Amino acid sequence: MCLADGALDKGKAEQFRQASERIEGHFQREFHGIKQQLKDAYGPLDPDADTRTVQGFRDQQAVDRLGETLERVLDRANYEKVSREQLQRAFDSASLFQLKLYVDLDDFEEALLYTRGATPSEEEVKHFFGLWRKTVKFIKFERVVLFIRFRDDVDTESTLGGCQPGSTMLKLFQNVPGADVEMLFPNTRVGMRLIDKLLIGVPALVSGGVVMTTKLGATLVLLGSLFGFWLGMHSDPVRLDKAAVLALLAGLGALGGYLWKQYSNFRNRKLRFTQALTENLYFKLLDNNAGVIFRVLDEAEESECKESLLAYRFLLAGDGPVSAAELDASIENWLLQNWQCRLDFEIDDALNKLEYLGLACRRGDVWQAMPADSSAA
Repeated sequence: MCLADGALDKGKAEQFRQASERIEGHFQREFHGIKQQLKDAYGPLDPDADTRTVQGFRDQQAVDRLGETLERVLDRANYEKVSREQLQRAFDSASLFQLKLYVDLDDFEEALLYTRGATPSEEEVKHFFGLWRKTVKFIKFERVVLFIRFRDDVDTESTLGGCQPGSTMLKLFQNVPGADVEMLFPNTRVGMRLIDKLLIGVPALVSGGVVMTTKLGATLVLLGSLFGFWLGMHSDPVRLDKAAVLALLAGLGALGGYLWKQYSNFRNRKLRFTQALTENLYFKLLDNNAGVIFRVLDEAEESECKESLLAYRFLLAGDGPVSAAELDASIENWLLQNWQCRLDFEIDDALNKLEYLGLACRRGDVWQAMPADSSAA
């Protein structure tokens, strides 16, 4: 992309290629070292590891630095940390999938969420069995990283799915609605909204009244007479002949069948909600645990290289020294006009990296490119 528009002549294009090799080589070496640090720190905590942890060689300080190191890498990959207040607001907002979800953060020693690519989106949601459709506007995150450290005393038989106490879990998701981030947690419980309770409760009351008046009438009269006699409310004995016993058993059977039917309706509706949640997660999950670390490291390395390459390309293309603000505007306009990409370019970070690599120098308020072959390795 940087060479495709022909803005760099032959000499500058070759200089740009040399600089790109310098930039890519530097970040490859740097992130290789960071990868080894994260592997050493995460190894003893990885719930998917197929090796044994030898306690005598476990670097506890490295383990303690895992969250801090990973957060720096996520920041370099352009992820934003979600605060506890923002997370709670997301929990309280209405679900796009028309589910009521519950998450207990007290189950975790530490639970952190990082997002990237907040995009305004809209979707048509069906209501009342598809008879009414409503367009819902929401914020969608293109990438979400979930960092969870389980408590040492966590109940492995709970809704956490048999997780290992004290382990650390990493998950990477895509295209997650901001109001539904609670579905990403392993202890999510599916509940019922008021409308769902009414859809079950109202028909249950109506059908219950029908059962009471038609199938349980004789049984209720017989039971009332028996209780009245036992409580001394009347002195006439109640005869329990074969017909009375059969009527009593038939009524109790009808009552049991009615209660089982209502329980089955409740259970089946909850299973449909759980299935909807599972299907959504199936298509949103990108990676797990150690795989998340490797993917995020690669994204951070790519991001650092791209920022540096863009800044160096536009320093070379200019007629002379240029201010950081002018360079920032040139890059953003070029991306918008040529590639229909609107973004906020972090020019200060990019220029600092070039200055560290000896590929740019600052004189007062302006910057200029330095030849790659004359810069320090």
